[in-house]
Amino acid sequence: MKLKQLSLFLENRPGQLRAPIAALGNAGIDILTMTLADTAQFGILRFIVADPARAKDVLEAEGMIVSVTEVVPIQVDNRPGGLAAVLAAIESAGLGVEYMYDFAARATPDKAAIIFRFEDADRALEALKAAGVRILTSEELLRK
Repeated sequence: MKLKQLSLFLENRPGQLRAPIAALGNAGIDILTMTLADTAQFGILRFIVADPARAKDVLEAEGMIVSVTEVVPIQVDNRPGGLAAVLAAIESAGLGVEYMYDFAARATPDKAAIIFRFEDADRALEALKAAGVRILTSEELLRK
């Protein structure tokens, strides 16, 4: 199962992060997980919400340029080596990871949820399922 992830490029200067976060908050849209990566000139804010189409509309109405990509939520054993086992399955399928980040709200003492971005999400889903890696459903991730 794939999730829709929203991404924004933000100028790397004070105050730029607050605007999209405030716009979503004012619209009553809860951010379920997010990550921010930066360079000297700009940052990329990536996040997942329960209603990505509505969030995209809200942000675009504020004049922001929003990109929508597909990501794959994977369950990982929360133990030393748990992530390495998943990465071995990815590597053996010849897949590369563009980036990944934690979905902390869905972690349990023995399991973690990691969001992965692959160049080919469909191929990644097939390979991971064949390797016995558990792909999380949207219901599991998006419930409160």
